[in-house]
Amino acid sequence: MRQPVVEYTAADDKYFNYCWWPYNPIGSTEGKLRPSSLLFHAFHLAQIDQRAYELVERIRSNIGMFRTVWGTKQVAGEMQWEFYFYDYQRRDRDVSITCVLDLIRPLISCDLAPDERIPYFMFSMDIDEQLLTGRRNLDDIQIYIGNPGSSVSSGIAYEQRGDQLSLKNLYCFFDAKRQLRQVAEKIQCSAHLGSESVAIDQILYPQLRTCHTICVANKKDCDTIYFSGVDVSQLSFFLEKFDYPEATREWVTQHCSQLDHLLFDVGFDYHADQQGLHVVKSGYYGVF
Repeated sequence: MRQPVVEYTAADDKYFNYCWWPYNPIGSTEGKLRPSSLLFHAFHLAQIDQRAYELVERIRSNIGMFRTVWGTKQVAGEMQWEFYFYDYQRRDRDVSITCVLDLIRPLISCDLAPDERIPYFMFSMDIDEQLLTGRRNLDDIQIYIGNPGSSVSSGIAYEQRGDQLSLKNLYCFFDAKRQLRQVAEKIQCSAHLGSESVAIDQILYPQLRTCHTICVANKKDCDTIYFSGVDVSQLSFFLEKFDYPEATREWVTQHCSQLDHLLFDVGFDYHADQQGLHVVKSGYYGVF
């Protein structure tokens, strides 16, 4: 097996969280690793098709460096990925669904026809081995729009499958320092938290609360909590807590001093019943 791809920082690198909000590095950036290195390490461990790397390069060469958010997801022990594309200009956007689908079609089969009249600020697509090798088409994407009038920062996700749109998720964002009480209230006001025996600390982890922003999402079959702006030691805690591959945990530990300038984003999907809390998916995020 070849060695995983690593990318080193440059003086003009830019830094963004999973909402594509910019942040300042929290340490020296000289001789450090870009967050893309963590993505490429996950590709390497999964022995994913070479077209995954080609897809990343094709996207970067067309829309620019650091314009794409990636998520590495673990579902039932299997690794999956999601790529997110932001343009907060909405209808005046430069990075549109049409633009991205056109540029990736040489690698990925997709017949979707997006409606560019929708005032979305972001869209995403799921990436896996079947898609990259042509065993399935890209037949659905997620489209995200704002939620004016909400008392907290929030957004709504729709799924486009074929020419049909369906409501998928509702996201609410909270300042981790000032709004922890509201976060806890939002978590507890849930149709999926069907057990009074689940302690809030099983979801709102004390080890991750010192992040910048916490998001709680309501989904069809579960809820999700995201912690945005965690450092590498908190990322290590997350990877250990959610039983990521030992090779992933070891790689982060070994490269801790080359990742300590970065802030990461992590999250997990969950629901509860009388048997307790069940985590159905988890993920960590960066940009390329």
